Amino acid sequence: MSGPVAALLPGQRLHLQHGPIDLIIGADGDRAGAFMAATARFETVLDELVAELPLLRQPVGQRPQNAVARRMHKACTPHAYDDVVTPMAAVAGSVADEVLAAMVDAAPLTRAYVNNGGDIALHLLGSARFTVGLGGLDGTALGRVAIDADSPVRGVATSGAGGRSLSLGIADSVTVLARSAAAADVAATLIANAVDLPGNPAIRRQPACEVQPDSDLGDRLVTVGVGTLREDEVTRALEAGLARAQAMRKRGLIEGASLMLRRQVRLVCHDAPQSGAVDIAHAGRPAAVGYSRTVN
Repeated sequence: MSGPVAALLPGQRLHLQHGPIDLIIGADGDRAGAFMAATARFETVLDELVAELPLLRQPVGQRPQNAVARRMHKACTPHAYDDVVTPMAAVAGSVADEVLAAMVDAAPLTRAYVNNGGDIALHLLGSARFTVGLGGLDGTALGRVAIDADSPVRGVATSGAGGRSLSLGIADSVTVLARSAAAADVAATLIANAVDLPGNPAIRRQPACEVQPDSDLGDRLVTVGVGTLREDEVTRALEAGLARAQAMRKRGLIEGASLMLRRQVRLVCHDAPQSGAVDIAHAGRPAAVGYSRTVN
């Protein structure tokens, strides 16, 4: 495998790539210093992960040694009693968090992001804000999320059947907002798993190890195809995912979520402006919406 590759992109962005890790990075402030720090930190990230890969593919237990692996372990530990989960469920978000932390430590920045294949770590100060586009895994534009510096959200992640990772569920897309990209990453994975119709004959499944021989999911059945579903079946699957997302929100593990399946949508969010609420807007989509409200 060749080593890390760095390149500047149009729009004053940095592209870092090494093996399966592919980052797009932006920064406002000392951009040169931030990009230098990101490039330096990225040099060893993949090697660190590979060194602890056997442990990271096991259910959450022993604490790993390297920085990114520790982020993965920390993000997944709160879910370990509810699901069979390995630290790999948070790998993309943890890499994004680690590279962003190196940038913020090295350079004064008002706004920055590290996008690892759709799992995004954010830095915001003062009046800075991000508007993050929501999209289905097929690239369909579904809406937007506006996040300002007062919001607790610093991570956004998306999961679902048909994405780059395997899923136990059937969601077209689950996008999660959380206090870190690692926390959003694992939550999106688990909520997407919960959007499901166990035993439904329209859903085709295979052992994960047959789809990806090195998958940390082993012989657990993952979704490889979804046929025609009745409207009430779509509703039932989404309600199962919504319940999981609301439980995570109640425990403080996520700040909000958007669940999508066959043009139905469910939202979990709070609407208290004084706590830095996040506005989630969907563009032209029929939506049956469930809210989890926080009263301050």
